[in-house]
Amino acid sequence: MVILAVKVYGDARDDAVRSLHGLIDNDLGDLVVTYDIGIRHDGFPSITIEGEDAVVARNVLRERWGEISESFEAGETYRGTLTAWTDDGFVLDAGDDIEIPGDHLGLGQGTPEQVATRFGLVHHMPLRFTYSDPPALADVERDRLFDWQRGPGRVNANTVTRSQLRATINRAGHADDVVRIDRIGLLEHSVVCTDDTDPPGLLASIGRFLPGELACMQ
Repeated sequence: MVILAVKVYGDARDDAVRSLHGLIDNDLGDLVVTYDIGIRHDGFPSITIEGEDAVVARNVLRERWGEISESFEAGETYRGTLTAWTDDGFVLDAGDDIEIPGDHLGLGQGTPEQVATRFGLVHHMPLRFTYSDPPALADVERDRLFDWQRGPGRVNANTVTRSQLRATINRAGHADDVVRIDRIGLLEHSVVCTDDTDPPGLLASIGRFLPGELACMQ
């Protein structure tokens, strides 16, 4: 069994499970396996895999989605989902709550809330962390977020499948304002804007059609 480090939640829960079936079918390709998807009480999908390629299939899913571990080892990198930002830091759900102090985020000056706003973070977004005392945001995650700042504008969204988000952008008449939609989690995505697109304007235009949370980098 593999517990994927992404969340299923909210009004998009059923759509997310259907989407996950298709994504896993693509991930496992021609491997000789069968699988079942269950959703734990905390919203993490549990994937039970059987067949002669089961070991390979589990490793493929771990690499693609990350895995919720039963225990943590110092110095190792894991993935959790962003539960909250508080005065003290970020809280990630990695099966257990992982609290990353503000001075271990490594994302520049400001309070944790200001950091979250600056990078356009949304709840449930998967983030990687290094387990230590105290835990720290992983270098690879810091690099990704700083790359976002140096690149084109982005609008981040949760509680929506990728196909629903794309359809909403098209319906709002903004298809030409978007380069691509990066998948961050199962229901969390990052819309990469063209150079001449105003991310706050795009957010305002599509936000009225979407039930979830949207944010853009400041």
